[in-house]
Amino acid sequence: MFDLPMDNNQEKREYRIFRKFLIENGFLMLQYSVYVRICTNQTMANLYLKKINNNLPTDGNVRGLIITEKQYEKMKLFLGNKSKNESIITDKRLIIF
Repeated sequence: MFDLPMDNNQEKREYRIFRKFLIENGFLMLQYSVYVRICTNQTMANLYLKKINNNLPTDGNVRGLIITEKQYEKMKLFLGNKSKNESIITDKRLIIF
């Protein structure tokens, strides 16, 4: 999850670079500024958290949260239908927010 400033061209550029980094590393957008990635185990999840830490923008806030797919499945969707990303998730992997 992230909240990055976009007040000037440099900040907008850093936002685009960070978002592109997430996508290139297999993260899927759950909603604006919230990206998820399925990981097979805790070691893999920690590896991606380290990658995120090594690619942080200069300013703003980035947060990582590891939950199991079982916990993810308990999320309630109040508006709309399940997205493609939500339909592929089972209870056998870890997810990084």
